[in-house]
Amino acid sequence: MKRFTLEDLAAVIADRAKATAESSYTKSLLEGGPPRAAKKLGEEAVEVVIAALGTDRAALTAETADLLYHLLVVLHLRDISLQDVLDELGRRTSRSGHEEKASRAH
Repeated sequence: MKRFTLEDLAAVIADRAKATAESSYTKSLLEGGPPRAAKKLGEEAVEVVIAALGTDRAALTAETADLLYHLLVVLHLRDISLQDVLDELGRRTSRSGHEEKASRAH
């Protein structure tokens, strides 16, 4: 079985953006615009935090999958690619975390 990646998920979201809202939850989120998608992202983030405080690995795994999906929907709405985010992470990890954080404080 082919390994599923975040790039695959981003492609699924882009494909489902072409569907109708009646046939695709993704499309209905996109049609709701940033306010609806961002609200769902926030809800999922809270659910990840709650799951992380527990001991149920399956719950944390499932909630994290929901969080990643909703994050990629928000990025799609804002025309930010996964590669843009990865490039930023690469830039940040090229130096120590303390140095990187201090550079953002200005």
